[in-house]
Amino acid sequence: MSGREPPRARKRRGQEFDEEVLALPEQPVIGVVAVVGYPNVGKSTLCNRLAGRRDAVVHSEPGVTRDRKDVDVEWNGKFFRLVDTGGIDMGGETMMAEEVAGQARTALAEADMALFVVDAKAGVMPGDLEVAEILRREKIPMILVANKAEGNAGDVAALAFHELGLGEPVPVSAIHGSGSGDLLDLIVNRLGEMPQAERMERVADEIGVAILGRPNVGKSSLFNKLIGSPRVIVSDIPGTTRDAIDTRLVRGETVYRLVDTAGMRRKRSLRQDIEYWSEKRALTAADHADIALVLIDGAEGFVDHDLDVADAARKAGCATLVVVSKWDASEIDLDDLRLRIERKLRQRPMIVTTSAVTGRGLDRLLDRIEELYEAYSRRMPTPAVNRALQDAVAQRQPPLVHGKRLKIIYGAQVQTRPPRFRVTVNDRKLITRDYAYFLENRLREAAGLEGCPVILDLIAR
Repeated sequence: MSGREPPRARKRRGQEFDEEVLALPEQPVIGVVAVVGYPNVGKSTLCNRLAGRRDAVVHSEPGVTRDRKDVDVEWNGKFFRLVDTGGIDMGGETMMAEEVAGQARTALAEADMALFVVDAKAGVMPGDLEVAEILRREKIPMILVANKAEGNAGDVAALAFHELGLGEPVPVSAIHGSGSGDLLDLIVNRLGEMPQAERMERVADEIGVAILGRPNVGKSSLFNKLIGSPRVIVSDIPGTTRDAIDTRLVRGETVYRLVDTAGMRRKRSLRQDIEYWSEKRALTAADHADIALVLIDGAEGFVDHDLDVADAARKAGCATLVVVSKWDASEIDLDDLRLRIERKLRQRPMIVTTSAVTGRGLDRLLDRIEELYEAYSRRMPTPAVNRALQDAVAQRQPPLVHGKRLKIIYGAQVQTRPPRFRVTVNDRKLITRDYAYFLENRLREAAGLEGCPVILDLIAR
């Protein structure tokens, strides 16, 4: 049994202007693999192990994974996609259990192969027999994975799953990593043997869009409407989404990477363990996104917690759009909302009204995302930066501190995504917070960066 493990993921860096930026090449995706099984057998832990990073929320409570989640995996120069699914529990009598099972079936219908994960410690359970029957009916190529098979005792326990009649079980330990290299070898070899399995998908020039908001403001409904299919489970129960779910949306020549996230609660004391990790995933999604859609419930209006969500997007370096959802049931005064946003949010974001029920405003929303991304990625020429700084000084004199006045000598934009400016001054100690905000807003206005975070680095001459 091999102890090899997949490599760790690399974090995206900001785009610097003094380096050559090349479009990423097209990467061959040799197949899509659905990960299915009874609840709480370790499917999400296995996905995290194979991908080499913690993308899916993991918890000992059964039923944490509800939606389908894509995870891209690279092994020995080959790329394939894992689709983590919720546990299939045919005995579940709730509407949520039926939805989760439906998501798993959809994942199987769209996949080239399945990983059927079972619990070696628990042995063969009635639920395993039910899932095995579903897989036989789907007639999909499959690998039986006996998880939690630690050591020699685990290898012996895995043999019991021959009873399912699905071939040789592959013993692994998702927690410790044993057997994961052998499993990856097997997946890549099986996919490579399938005729016409290889696909070409662009991974460059995508606009990363994270949908953020407090619980139950309509994030999943908007996500589903944008992609045109029920990709995630929508419910009026707050907290239905617990993971960051992403998919690609192609519109003309533009490719979006949409990420639906869990609701962000205001009071930490109200968060349970699962909610803590779900919110952490939402913040991680914002860290990797270009644009954050901050959803406001049109039926409830603008509340203070919406400001917290927008501030989290700003701190993550995302450009921001405020999206008023449920506009068909809204009584919000847009002029009043614009004034409040201009007063409260440093990014000065635009507002787009939408309805996931009627589809109103969705084309306009995608147009605004493209416009905002263009500004977020654009460089302001150095002469224009210095003219804007000179105009700012003429409009408002720099502060006088202990008889000495701040002098702005030179400025230039040094980075995009997010926009970053370096301004040389005579003495950094003379800058005040208020005047720094003033300069930030003047540069934002001059560069057309409404909705974008502007980072200002003040350095002494």
